Amino acid sequence: MPKMIFVNLPVTDLKTSMAFYTSLGFTNNPVFSDETAACMVWSEAIYVMLLTHAKWRTFTTRAIPQPTSSEVMLAVSCENREAVDAMNTAAAANGGVSDINPIQDLGFMYSRDFTDPDGHVWEAVWMDPAAVPHENQPK
Repeated sequence: MPKMIFVNLPVTDLKTSMAFYTSLGFTNNPVFSDETAACMVWSEAIYVMLLTHAKWRTFTTRAIPQPTSSEVMLAVSCENREAVDAMNTAAAANGGVSDINPIQDLGFMYSRDFTDPDGHVWEAVWMDPAAVPHENQPK
């Protein structure tokens, strides 16, 4: 089995969240979806499991954070700068909040941060590895 990541997120409205992630370019895998959860696919290795609060509570007794808090920032790579901008625009148009942090433009790397309707923080990022300044290259 290849190494994969499944990001599990508690959501208040499953249908709204599914529509939001679909607008960003995720696709739904109906095999792992039902009325309490939706498996949203970003790539062959990255999946986001959207879980109703009731479903979330079957996995943990820890409190669900308020939408204004953040514990992690989830970053996804995009093909180019335009795709970063398009993801941010789609987030804002579909219930999220765009540019929650300043846009980062380092020339070789470009990113913009947004939240989903439940306040989960995402970063859309593009990087040109060939343009990374020599002093930043791994040794």
